[in-house]
Amino acid sequence: MSPLSDVALSVLDLSPIPSGADARTALRNTLELARHTERLGYRRFWVAEHHNMPGIASSATTVLMSHVAAATETIRVGSGGIMLPNHAPLVVAEQFGMLEAFHPGRIDLGIGRAPGTDQRTAIALRGAVQALGADDFPQKLTELMDYFEPEGSSPVRAVPAAGNKPPIWLLGSSGFSARLAGSLGLPFAFAHHFSARNTIPAVELYRESFRPSETLPEPYVMLGAAVICAETDEQARWLAGPSGLQFLSLRRGHPIPLPTPEEAAGYPYSDVDRHFVDERLGTTIHGSPATVGKGLETLVGDTGADEIMITTMVHGTADRHRSYELVADRARG
Repeated sequence: MSPLSDVALSVLDLSPIPSGADARTALRNTLELARHTERLGYRRFWVAEHHNMPGIASSATTVLMSHVAAATETIRVGSGGIMLPNHAPLVVAEQFGMLEAFHPGRIDLGIGRAPGTDQRTAIALRGAVQALGADDFPQKLTELMDYFEPEGSSPVRAVPAAGNKPPIWLLGSSGFSARLAGSLGLPFAFAHHFSARNTIPAVELYRESFRPSETLPEPYVMLGAAVICAETDEQARWLAGPSGLQFLSLRRGHPIPLPTPEEAAGYPYSDVDRHFVDERLGTTIHGSPATVGKGLETLVGDTGADEIMITTMVHGTADRHRSYELVADRARG
C-alpha cells in the first residue's frame, strides 16, 4: 500500500439535490463545499455535467464553474466533465477560454464522450437522432484543442480561447478513452467510482499508449472514487444507504432526489434490489477514517494513481463536510 500523503486529493461534486430540497439549495451547498474543501487543502474542485436527473443540479456546468471560481481563491476549478458530443467545440473553447481569462491558472477542462443523460434528453441536447453517436469524438477533440492555439488551423476564431488554454484532461470509464488520452499526451481521469472492474486495465493501457506532449512529459492518472467517511464504520454505512437507493432508482429509469438515511433504511427492497445495492456500495469506500484510509491506500497501491478525486453523496450537508474533513485529516497523518 502507498501512503495516502503521497497523492493529491481533489473533489468531484454533482450538486446533489437532497430529498425535501430544491436545485437552489443544492447549488448553494456546492459553493459552501468548495469553500470548505479549499480550506482543507484539496487541490481541485470539479463539477459534472448531467441532464434530466431530478437529484443532480450541475447540468449547466460552465455557469456553475464560474460561480465556484468566484467564490474561492486558490483551489483549481474544473469540469468532470464536459460531454463533448453534446456541444459544439467552438462553444466549449469560448466558454473555457473566458473562464481561464477571468481565473488564470485555476481552470481545468475535463472532457468526456458519454451523453451524461438518457437518449431522449441527448436528442434534445444535440438536435437530431443522427447526432447521437460519438464516432467523431477524436475529431471534435482535435478541433476543440486547436481553437486554443493562437495560430490555429481553423478560419474561425474562438476569440476568448486563443492564448487562454486551460489544462485539458480526458475522462473515461473504458479502454477507448485511456488509449486516446495516452496517444495525445493528456492527463487521464478514470471513473473508478462506477467502473471499478475496468480501472486497472484502463490505467495500464493509458500508460502503455502514452506519448509525451509539450504540456505533459509523463503520464498522469487521477481516479474518481466514491468515498463516505464518518466516525465509525456503522455510521458511514448508514450515511451510504441513500446513494444506494438513488442509484437503484436510476437503473430502473426513475431517477430521484437523494433520499434521507431514514428513507433509504425504510425502503421495501426485494432480494434482487438488496443484492444490487450491496454490489453498488461495494465499490464505495466507506467507513471510519482508518477503514477509508486503508481503502484509499490500497487503491493507490494497486493503480499507482497520482491523484484521487473524491465524490461524496450523502444527504446532510454537515455529514458531507465532515467526511471531507476526516479524509483530509487521515491524509495528513
